[in-house]
Amino acid sequence: MFKQIFKEIKKYDNIVIARHIGVDPDAMASQIALRDSIKLTFPQKKVIAVGTGSSKFRYIGDLDKYEEMKDALLIIVDTPDKKRIDIPTLEGFKYKIKIDHHPFIEKFCDLEYIEDTASSAAEVIMKFIEETKLECNKSIARTLFIGLASDSNRFLFNSCSPKTFSLVSTYLEKYKFDLQSIYQDMYKRPLKEVRFEGYISNNMELTKHGVLYMKITDDMINEYKVDSASAGNMINNFNFIEEALVWMTITEDVKNDLIRISIRSRGPEINKVAEKYNGGGHKMASGIKLTNFDDAMLVVKDLDKVCEKYIKDNNLSKED
Repeated sequence: MFKQIFKEIKKYDNIVIARHIGVDPDAMASQIALRDSIKLTFPQKKVIAVGTGSSKFRYIGDLDKYEEMKDALLIIVDTPDKKRIDIPTLEGFKYKIKIDHHPFIEKFCDLEYIEDTASSAAEVIMKFIEETKLECNKSIARTLFIGLASDSNRFLFNSCSPKTFSLVSTYLEKYKFDLQSIYQDMYKRPLKEVRFEGYISNNMELTKHGVLYMKITDDMINEYKVDSASAGNMINNFNFIEEALVWMTITEDVKNDLIRISIRSRGPEINKVAEKYNGGGHKMASGIKLTNFDDAMLVVKDLDKVCEKYIKDNNLSKED
């Protein structure tokens, strides 16, 4: 299918690359790298990568301002369902392509490539470039590695297969990007965020069956002078808490009148609960958008039931 996608890219002089709302490094890296690869291969084409950015991820690259273009191709990366696309409209495009690594939810493009066993959307784009005539350079390769390393939490997840490591090895050998500088960019944080993380650590609550959660209000965000995106993105910093089977941040986003929930798991499958509340994601990593904290606490209760069943099905004791 990669050859078919490449064939469609060759057809269009105007291309828009979008991804999901609530930007994360994998989505942003995937769209920026794909944009730059297409422009490197076809300098005459106009290619833009669009969506709301975040100051936290400026080190990945720059996004473009959205504009309507005549007879344009739309490519959507890292997005399984229509409602989560960060673009004003899907109307007016001549052709639409989806490239994703999430479990299938719905079809909304003319051509869809989904590899739900891949570690990241960046890994899929890396394969796409390797298996077609799209060109790459050190900057593009570096960007893709950022996306892959971020979404796999530095290769800690089972989604990293031998093929993942082989692909990364190929890119490292070809393009010789600097790993140390990448990790410095990825994990460098202002002191105010570190202090805020300390506050979260001291105030998280644990349910009976192992759901660790924290309600992060707008007052807290303002007190520590962090943004809501930074607060929510701290979710991966709580991976190693022994008592937690599932952990989550519940973050108030006053600007968008939302409650954003990020959920991670070390065993129980959480995506079905996320889908119940019009969210979604992977079995071990999902997200939800709600309008109030009361509904968020219903999510906590449902996840606690999922953990209770997981403990029973796997003959785990409370101490486990």
